[in-house]
Amino acid sequence: MKNNIPSRLHIISLGCSKNQIDSEVMGGQAFSSGMTIVDHPDQADVIIVNTCAFIQPAKEEALEVILSLAEEKKKRGRDLKLVVAGCLAQRYGKELLAEIPEVDLFIGTGEVGNIVSHLKKSKRAAVITKPDFLMSANHERVLPPHTASAYLKISDGCSNCCTYCAIPSIRGSARSRTPADILREAQTLADRGVKEIILIGQDTTAYGRDLKNRPKLSDLLGEMAAIEGISWIRLLYAHPAHITTDVLEAIASHKKICRYIDLPVQHIDDNILTAMNRKVSASRIVEIIGEARSIMPDVALRTSLIVGFPGETQKRFERLLDFIREIRFDHLGVFIYSREEGTAAAALPPRISEKEKERRRDVIMSEQADISHAINQRLIGTIQEVLIEEKNDRADDQFVGRCRRQAPEVDGVTYIKKTGAKIGRIVKCKIVSADDYDLFGEIIKG
Repeated sequence: MKNNIPSRLHIISLGCSKNQIDSEVMGGQAFSSGMTIVDHPDQADVIIVNTCAFIQPAKEEALEVILSLAEEKKKRGRDLKLVVAGCLAQRYGKELLAEIPEVDLFIGTGEVGNIVSHLKKSKRAAVITKPDFLMSANHERVLPPHTASAYLKISDGCSNCCTYCAIPSIRGSARSRTPADILREAQTLADRGVKEIILIGQDTTAYGRDLKNRPKLSDLLGEMAAIEGISWIRLLYAHPAHITTDVLEAIASHKKICRYIDLPVQHIDDNILTAMNRKVSASRIVEIIGEARSIMPDVALRTSLIVGFPGETQKRFERLLDFIREIRFDHLGVFIYSREEGTAAAALPPRISEKEKERRRDVIMSEQADISHAINQRLIGTIQEVLIEEKNDRADDQFVGRCRRQAPEVDGVTYIKKTGAKIGRIVKCKIVSADDYDLFGEIIKG
């Protein structure tokens, strides 16, 4: 390194897709400043660990990675700048600065846009400012080579203040990008060959409420569908308290928009929903699901749940289990309640043991495996569009992709049997078999 300015950067991105975009933005700024982005940490002069701190397991994973790199830094015997960014840094950076001397810099979520200037400084520091950064289409992003799918962050922060969640204190209050700025980035992604754009935010269905003219998410979806080059549009993180009929109708009206709704309900017992400050009732959740299926009978529904929240009696848990059996979500994930300092729920008595929380999670996931298996079996013989994403080592299934009903990372995949498919292409496949979570297809020629 010359003049303490590193030239080769490696970024490790932990946690959610929102964090991944921040990592891509930091990489883009570094690249624009003349740095080289390298694939492996042992090639780097500087390593950025972009961390998650949403729940305890995420914090533990981040600390494990940081401490491992700290040990590696000791062994190398040459200059290496170790930077910790993101949510863990925002929450605990000042304390960790003293506890992990191998880390040169902690920067909070508000400093993503200033990463290059921070990398040029030589003094150890924890720079934790107001978490108000909001990316724009002017921010370059470093995407994986030949990627056919990319996330697009339409907003950042959250103003919902769910009692179990520390995100508002880590990411700040909700703030939306303008439609024009979002559409400009969408066009840029399309020009780069991206086929699928996945709209994300802490709460995408709260989009525009903080802007002066209150633009509507449904209008944004329609305008994005008009962009040439984009084949699929997918909407994630639709809060059940904020999703509206016009959004459902917009999804149904445009062929490019995947008939896929990510609706994180968290629970179905009204007492628990109130204690969580979810601002939605059980009856309204059921009504939304019914409306979505009425407008789009072929819609794929995903949800996430929290088990073990304080006050979740066995009866309330069984109510949640009955709800899962009744609704039959296509995809489902379960979080074990994590008591987070600084949240309103942290003051509630922790009445449920970790062992019981794990048991409840396992019961729901076992139930969901059966539901998902039955749904997938009904897909055998159907024709699905599949986005080919990577090669596979399995002899019989040479490529891995996803159909419209599968979101990346959180859902199953579609394996393509014995074919010369090309990565980044969308092909029509006949589903020939299925297991609990994955589909197996063959390309239809012609």
